[in-house]
Amino acid sequence: MRIMGLDFGSKTVGVAVSDPLGITAQGVEIIRRKSQSKLRQTLARIEELVEEYDVNELVLGFPKNMNGTEGERCERTKEFKELLEKRTGLPVALWDERLTTVAADRSMMEKGMGRYERKEYVDEIAAIFILQGYMDAKKMAAATAEDTL
Repeated sequence: MRIMGLDFGSKTVGVAVSDPLGITAQGVEIIRRKSQSKLRQTLARIEELVEEYDVNELVLGFPKNMNGTEGERCERTKEFKELLEKRTGLPVALWDERLTTVAADRSMMEKGMGRYERKEYVDEIAAIFILQGYMDAKKMAAATAEDTL
């Protein structure tokens, strides 16, 4: 069973999945839509990917403001979370995604990718960072819990 990470944007959703052991995150694709409100095809595609990769948990990037407050994007993300849960029947965890897009962009710059290439892949890379951060935190929490036993 795998975990799927999603970077939900106004016109795109970056998708990443874990390896079967839940150790590493790999990019899958970027789902693009013509309008912010057109989510039916996006949800259908995510549902297909959930089945294809045998996903049992979803993690959705939660775009808090830098000061920790929740803005309009957070409200849209919560609405998308509810739609995902209804559509897939899977639990959806929200994960603080502050600076993941910046980190993704920086990572691609370090690899020598040009501006256009970076713009093309940034959502998928951000989804990888969201998922990897979530998995690493779960492992850390499990290790800490074992240490206290």
